Amino acid sequence: MESVSTASDRPCDPRCLLKSEAGVNEGNMGQGAVDFPVAVVLPAAGSGERMGLSTPKQFCTFLNRPLISYTIETFDRIPWIETIVVVVAKESHDQMLHIIHRFHHIKVKVVEGGATRHRSIFSGLQAFSESAEGPSSLPRPKVVIIHDAVRPFVEEDFLLKITLAAKEQGASGAIRPLVSTVIATTSEGYLDHSLERTKYRASEMPQGFLYDIIYQAYQRCSEFDFEFGTECLHLALQYSGTNAKLIEGPPTLWKVTYKRDLAAAECVIKETLSLSACLISGTMAETIELASKLQKDLAAHSMTLDLHPFVKGNNELLSKTRNFIQISASRESLSEIAEMVKVLEEMNHALLYPVVIIWVHLYMSEEPSLRQKPDELSSIMDLSTKAKQRNVLLYGIEVIHSKIPELWERSVERLSEITTALIRDRNPALTGQLLHA
Repeated sequence: MESVSTASDRPCDPRCLLKSEAGVNEGNMGQGAVDFPVAVVLPAAGSGERMGLSTPKQFCTFLNRPLISYTIETFDRIPWIETIVVVVAKESHDQMLHIIHRFHHIKVKVVEGGATRHRSIFSGLQAFSESAEGPSSLPRPKVVIIHDAVRPFVEEDFLLKITLAAKEQGASGAIRPLVSTVIATTSEGYLDHSLERTKYRASEMPQGFLYDIIYQAYQRCSEFDFEFGTECLHLALQYSGTNAKLIEGPPTLWKVTYKRDLAAAECVIKETLSLSACLISGTMAETIELASKLQKDLAAHSMTLDLHPFVKGNNELLSKTRNFIQISASRESLSEIAEMVKVLEEMNHALLYPVVIIWVHLYMSEEPSLRQKPDELSSIMDLSTKAKQRNVLLYGIEVIHSKIPELWERSVERLSEITTALIRDRNPALTGQLLHA
């Protein structure tokens, strides 16, 4: 389904993403309400001509993952969704299998699509039909959700509304208010007429259907529909007599269509990942003091910090956190960070999203000769190189504990600014550096 992406379509609140990262158990939302099998079909066989890149947009990468992996994860982590069928072009089949294996997408089956959107969706639906033979056939769902592979930001509560409405009405779909006025033009390029914007809505994805209804519609639709159609709800109405329940969706349903949309999607992910952090203070009075000041300053940057004296052995905390700030007055704490990186790797915690670790080295003396030696800087760079291979971004910041209050406050403020920038930007080029606050 096609829609025009404008600035006002961008997500207003990226906190809808990664709720499980903040300790919200999304999976409990639909359990009980959804007591019937639900599956998803993601058409992803398009070439992405409007993107202007040689790589189809669904396979474009940011933060070390292709776009389609983010969309799959949205459905993969919801327990009441049983199966996800991804429909790709024949030449992308092996690439898609590699993505599934690398990022541990466990509910996914890949099928080959057709030359048009409707042909690809029909191929996805056929994976559940009785005509699908052999061990590759899938159990038929009660409700099937059709969604675009390049719309990664859809919330579970909205998926639940779509699913329940589809079960009750036979079909359901997301809509959004029109942002721009729609006009018709003459063949000569002049204005013919315009539509009253308040009477119309933009049709969006996801859309939900009783499987039997949408499969029947595709079996009956014409070659013209297959070649030129884009609207699944129209097929359900025309060929199965089912009028869809329309539900206004959130502004996060926008579609990645152009290059700028990829950048916007990356910004949404980064902003969401930077909402909270774990601040490791150590047990020294000076490091605890600095941690307390830093916690207060970062709160002003809309970042929530949980303060802990140490995290060793606390795997539950490690598994729920994407950002760590460790304050230490000793170089030996690098061994603790190395152990943290090892545990994060064993937990596969950085598989889907990069984890940030910021090592804040507090110098108790203002004497330059007592600060980092070249071999010590080398050890930080070596550790960061190994960590980056595990999708862990390690940065270093040095802070001098000045006895002059004004200089000390300025250093803490600078530390806060650098820390915020490192967590939000997640720039791999700055890993292994020892920045000065």
